[in-house]
Amino acid sequence: MFDVAFSELIFIGIVALVVFGPEDLPRVARTIGHLLGKFRRYVSDVKSDISREMELADVKHIHDELKEGVRSLQDTLNTQARSLEADFQQSIGSIHQDLSMSPEHSTATPAEPEPFQLTGDAPVEVAEVTTEPEVDDSQPDLFGMPETPVRKV
Repeated sequence: MFDVAFSELIFIGIVALVVFGPEDLPRVARTIGHLLGKFRRYVSDVKSDISREMELADVKHIHDELKEGVRSLQDTLNTQARSLEADFQQSIGSIHQDLSMSPEHSTATPAEPEPFQLTGDAPVEVAEVTTEPEVDDSQPDLFGMPETPVRKV
């Protein structure tokens, strides 16, 4: 990190021993260690804050690009919808014009059909009711047996 050789570290240690003395040197070394640890944590926090801000800026940039793309797509779809609506209106107008020009088309409305009514003069057929039910032998009952009609005695 600082490119300090071993001999230079020994020289710094001897100077520190002379300046602080043998009694205070452990306390000073401990304080310097704590300060160095706090400095490293502070640098680490600053680095993480900067990287978080850069990621946030990237996400915001991507969000803006996506929002612009959606807006562009929405404008394109709205333009296409208006174009289709105009084409449909033109086609409907053309059909109405063709219908009004055709000779078969008359302005009179068709007569409504008369409702069906029964009169006393018409013969009515009545179906015969049989007492025995018809049995379908191809249809088995719940237990797999062909159904047989029940006869009353």
